[in-house]
Amino acid sequence: MFELLLMSDNLANQIKAFFDFIGPALLWVALLVGFFLVMILPQRKHKKQIKEMLDNMKIGDKVRTLDGIYGTIHQMENDKITLTVGPDKVKLVFAKGAIATVENAEVERTLEDGIDIK
Repeated sequence: MFELLLMSDNLANQIKAFFDFIGPALLWVALLVGFFLVMILPQRKHKKQIKEMLDNMKIGDKVRTLDGIYGTIHQMENDKITLTVGPDKVKLVFAKGAIATVENAEVERTLEDGIDIK
């Protein structure tokens, strides 16, 4: 019986030593996972919404550029968009990534979001 108590104490000490050694590493792993969940996932979701907004643009949509210019999409070619602006219907050419919002879209871009679209 005494051997069983010694063996259980020895096992308990080994388990305690294991967690004393691994505990701080587990804390860092938990912090990194928490950081990923709080910071990275919402950013990915936002970028996905922006990409969908830009992909769903069509001729005739009213948009605002990152520079604050409001206009209507007149023509679209790959990554170039031609907007008609103002009462004189001036045509301006922008990169697709320069569009901040599309009227009736649920998402809005800011300069902090960047302008790289792939």
